[in-house]
Amino acid sequence: MKSALILGGTQFVGKRLVQLLVNEGVEVTIATRGLTPDSFGNQVTRLIMNREDAESMDQAFKDKEWDVVFDQTCYSSQEGLDTLKALKGKVKKYLFTSSQAVYDFGTNCTEESFNPLEFPPVLKSRREYIGYVGYQEAKRAAEAILFQNSDFPVTAVRFPIIIGKDDYTNRLNFHVEHVKEGKAMFIEHPNFRYSFIDSGEAASFLLSMAKSDYHGPINPGSEEDISLSELNGLIEELIGTKAILSVDGDPSPYNLPGSWSVNTSLAQSMGFSFTSLDNLLKNLIQHYSKF
Repeated sequence: MKSALILGGTQFVGKRLVQLLVNEGVEVTIATRGLTPDSFGNQVTRLIMNREDAESMDQAFKDKEWDVVFDQTCYSSQEGLDTLKALKGKVKKYLFTSSQAVYDFGTNCTEESFNPLEFPPVLKSRREYIGYVGYQEAKRAAEAILFQNSDFPVTAVRFPIIIGKDDYTNRLNFHVEHVKEGKAMFIEHPNFRYSFIDSGEAASFLLSMAKSDYHGPINPGSEEDISLSELNGLIEELIGTKAILSVDGDPSPYNLPGSWSVNTSLAQSMGFSFTSLDNLLKNLIQHYSKF
């Protein structure tokens, strides 16, 4: 891989991915709306485009080629189709940042639990997908569009919940802060289970997949899962303060109507390993509790 196009690349995992590529000497191009500044200086080439405007992508990618495209910002079936058209004949491999949201709620979901080749996508813009159900359909439909219509290999990386010191969502920090400060929180289903991955390992996994011959869907992440009840227990143990749970408390940002965890056996069978969830969470809880 000598050249890479990143659709996104200015926040969170995308930013980490760009730095990894730059460190390896890859010629990196980031394509964004140009609204979020980055810190890469002259180490990258920048293109301005809007995922919701097919013409802007056609113009941005005109007369250009890359070995790999990392798609970090596709949130609709229409964007997926427009991007395929704009990149036709211009890339050799497509890495799509997908989500475990493509699966129905449950635990230990395997890659076979959702087949994008069998999903009938309806063309919609990102503004037509509302809430979690909309997000789920958007990721399913985007995968379906890519796998059913591309003329190059596609890999869909179905990330679980991404956490790290650079996590701008502050969802894990919500729990740490509430326990530390004695603020009440509301957890609707304390025994539902969730999967996680470290943000640095998420970026490294994307890079590894770009170098790999594998294509298709794949689940990365820590092997174990955890319930919100167990998460609060871990925070209590490390901080020394009891969590206050109340129906009148602030709703947990992890409140979902079902368990959300994946089976990572395929990635493990390919030689990948991830930080144990216990160590990952303990390190982050200790980090957040210092502030």
